[in-house]
Amino acid sequence: MLTIREMKASDREEVLAMVRDFYTSAAVDHNVPMDILISTFMDAVGEEPSVWGMMLCEGETVVGYSYLTTCYACEVGGRIIILEELYMKDEYRGKGYGQQFFDWMFQTYSNVKRFRLEVTKANEGAIALYERLGFEPLAYNQMIKDI
Repeated sequence: MLTIREMKASDREEVLAMVRDFYTSAAVDHNVPMDILISTFMDAVGEEPSVWGMMLCEGETVVGYSYLTTCYACEVGGRIIILEELYMKDEYRGKGYGQQFFDWMFQTYSNVKRFRLEVTKANEGAIALYERLGFEPLAYNQMIKDI
């Protein structure tokens, strides 16, 4: 059974080890400097209201983590939750924890208008799960300008 709790500053080493693994996997198709990943962790456990981290646990054992953010989307006329990252340690994949996490997320944030996530084409297992959960691809490209 999966339990989910808020991420704490004391989770730093365990989370950053999983973050390093996540950012070298097929789930990510670009390099992100470690100082940015550390900054994200600090924001998720600190006072930045738009991002928060969740720890995924089997009993007392941490099996994964998630970062969530929120914003308003004009195209749906309301608040959305963006699943920024969802990571499960290899040895805990295939146990239904992904499904349990999404069930928790959908119930916990039932007042939002949309759930959104990104996935690389190479991450076929994640795509299959997301499609089973009712996620659909968007037919436009994102563009960015980093500052």
